[in-house]
Amino acid sequence: METRIAVTAIIVEDRSKSGELNSLLHDYGEYIVGRMGVPYRERGVSVISVILDAPQEIISALSGKLGMLEGVSSKTVYSRLPENRE
Repeated sequence: METRIAVTAIIVEDRSKSGELNSLLHDYGEYIVGRMGVPYRERGVSVISVILDAPQEIISALSGKLGMLEGVSSKTVYSRLPENRE
């Protein structure tokens, strides 16, 4: 299966959505290489970066679901490396 490396940047503006967000990331956990979250208390947001190694369709599905969470903004950037063939 061909996979790609991507980084999804997430800004959580509505902390009440944290449970839904964490549940969603848990569902895609097998594709997550690493995750870093930083609470920015002065601005009342949390910033999370998630590194993925997954098929294009999986990354797109996660990105779409993140985009549907109100109070959560996200953007995904893909590596220019050729796809991995396992």
